[in-house]
Amino acid sequence: MSRKITLDDVAKLARVSPITVSRALRNPQIVSEELRLRIDNAVKKLGYVPNIAASRLASARSHAIGVIVPTLYNVIFSEYLQALHEVFLPVGFQVVVVNSRYSLEEEENAVRTLLGQRVEAIIVVGVNHTDLTRRLLQQSRIPVIETFQLAQEPIGINIGLDQVRAGYDATSSLIKAGYRRVGFLMGNRDERATERRRGYERAMEDAGLASPSLMKSQQQSSSIALGARVMAQFKQDGFPEAVFCIDDNLALGAMQECMRLGLRVPDDIAILGFHDLEFAAFASPTLSSIATHRYEMGKIAAEQALRLLNRGAGTGQDVIDIGYELVCRQSTPDMSIAGPG
Repeated sequence: MSRKITLDDVAKLARVSPITVSRALRNPQIVSEELRLRIDNAVKKLGYVPNIAASRLASARSHAIGVIVPTLYNVIFSEYLQALHEVFLPVGFQVVVVNSRYSLEEEENAVRTLLGQRVEAIIVVGVNHTDLTRRLLQQSRIPVIETFQLAQEPIGINIGLDQVRAGYDATSSLIKAGYRRVGFLMGNRDERATERRRGYERAMEDAGLASPSLMKSQQQSSSIALGARVMAQFKQDGFPEAVFCIDDNLALGAMQECMRLGLRVPDDIAILGFHDLEFAAFASPTLSSIATHRYEMGKIAAEQALRLLNRGAGTGQDVIDIGYELVCRQSTPDMSIAGPG
């Protein structure tokens, strides 16, 4: 069996001292590009794996950023995570992603775990937490960034959009286009989906059009298949003139179910989604949707974390409303809204 490759082996091959290798691995930006490439090549050639635990004990820094998302299976978060990695990795930070599975208790466990790993910042989807989670984050003295929603009392930096207002504006756009019976489709009632539903209800009440029979849901994870099943529930009460779906997955399923039943989109029924996922522009007919700027949200979150870390400020407080906008395509008539941001 071959022996374990050590830091000294890397230093010897790269023709530098072991302390230089150690510093370059911890902070690549402090050495020249030529030296960094020499050390990187030696690491790759020898297959050296740094002892992260020992490195953290020897240094006050972990160079790790904790990120908590409610699911790893919904593409809604893929662009967001992509942006975080694209900002953090080039400057020497690793992104540690934890799935809370839409559970505040599991989010609490995730925060405990990440703080135990001495992450240098925590970025979390959502603004509602258990009392203990909130206390742990406040006492951590590291940058904390809450995303996807706007908080009345943010723990630190808050980057998101007004989900209630987005739901209200989406529904109002259909009402202003002349539709009176505007339906609503929903799957699991996570906190952001619940806020969008609240916006729908307010818009319908303000227009004097509210009716429980126009709201259909099924407690399952969002999917195209679920959208078709929930849309089919309207067969009992009669189909609405337009439907606002909690996300694009449900909207695409709803649109497919309409076509299966012989309902023309948008002639017989208009369909509006939420998030403007990539497939919305390639569906047939193409899907109108409320665009949420998820990549930009992740990018700004990462930049704000780095700003605080580089400044040595630890904590900071600010609210950044990233807004939203309606992207009109073939599944609705031409409408126009844009949220703050």
